[in-house]
Amino acid sequence: MNNIKLTIVLFFVFGFQILGQNTYDFLRLDSSPRASALGGAYIADNLDPNIIFYNPAGITNIENIPISFSFLKHLSDINSFSLASTFNLEGIGKFGSALQYINYGKFEERDEAGNEIGSFTPSDMALTISYGNNFNENITYGASLKLIYSNIASYTSFGIAGDLGMQYLLPESGWNFGLSLLNIGSQLSYYNETNESLPFSVQLGASKKLIHTPLQLFFALTRLNDADRFKFINVGIEFTMSKVIQLRFGYDNVKREDYKVASTSALGGFSFGVGFDISDYDFDYAFNSMGAIGATHRIGITALIK
Repeated sequence: MNNIKLTIVLFFVFGFQILGQNTYDFLRLDSSPRASALGGAYIADNLDPNIIFYNPAGITNIENIPISFSFLKHLSDINSFSLASTFNLEGIGKFGSALQYINYGKFEERDEAGNEIGSFTPSDMALTISYGNNFNENITYGASLKLIYSNIASYTSFGIAGDLGMQYLLPESGWNFGLSLLNIGSQLSYYNETNESLPFSVQLGASKKLIHTPLQLFFALTRLNDADRFKFINVGIEFTMSKVIQLRFGYDNVKREDYKVASTSALGGFSFGVGFDISDYDFDYAFNSMGAIGATHRIGITALIK
């Protein structure tokens, strides 16, 4: 095994929990502070351009031309940011575009004898283009195309994937339902002659605005294609305190189990956040507990261009 191969093995075996058994697992990260604060139960939302990362059908009813920027401060020196925007073409439908980027920090590169021979900074990136439209007054649909790039030391990988989504909206009763199939695709070039699977997931969710109250509830099953599909439960609640301030709370059942150290998870799997709507700007913050491991912080701003 040469030095590059050794580095790659160690990176994947002992890497952080945001990495999984698939390649491009960064695509599972919450790219929106609001979604993250709500435990990732975001499939049925349709007011935020960041819905493009969860269900492309949700972009259909977004008004004006919003653009959203989000930043994630992860553990150690891992950082990530995302951009998302939507716009309408009269008579054709709604279009959206998004960018995700994550930098894993600086790693020492060593040879088989353990001698340091340099350093490298692995990173991942995905560019998304989406389309959404109305099937009828209650049903919307959408699709996305993703171009994916990843690098570890001198190794690179390219991939292509697609998302499909639908939403069923009942505005009079406050119910929204969403279904999405995310990351349908394949690697086009491999790290080391090995074709790895993408983090494909089938997600089903709902949201309910409680009539005559300031509360909105969110629920999702985010990995229905997995063997333990009913473990992947995400729930959230948003409390609108005023026209300016919203408080958010969330829970991720699987993260609660994953972050357990010894016999306790502490607050692992729980999240909370706050949003401020000021004129044409929305400011969002999310805190996600990883129990004894630490916590992540996300901030975001969404502005109306037109």
